[in-house]
Amino acid sequence: QVQLVESGGGLVQAGGSLRLSCAASGLPFSTYPMGWFRQVPGQEREFVAGISRLGGSTYYDDSVKGRFTISRDNAKNTLYLQIDNLKPEDTAVYYCAAGRPFHSVSKDRSDFGAWGQGTQVTVSS
Repeated sequence: QVQLVESGGGLVQAGGSLRLSCAASGLPFSTYPMGWFRQVPGQEREFVAGISRLGGSTYYDDSVKGRFTISRDNAKNTLYLQIDNLKPEDTAVYYCAAGRPFHSVSKDRSDFGAWGQGTQVTVSS
């Protein structure tokens, strides 16, 4: 079955950096657009970044543009999210998700059918 496993979260000070990883198995990774979402308790899960199947196109929420970089290594079946200049408002659980195979990247979470368990990112001020 499809499995997505995030790692790399942690506690960092504002201004610091983290690199999140998402190891995928059970799916032909290069056929899926991928995305990162985040969720704060009591709020909806929100789109952060997305990447096309071969990595040629990337998309970001306006709140993270210039600080977050999404990338993928299809040979390693792994998705990444580089987060720089972290802010306290970035504190959330971060989830990776697989979109619809052979489709374009979507920002709508209903277009993502497989999700990881999430990794906590906490930014102290």
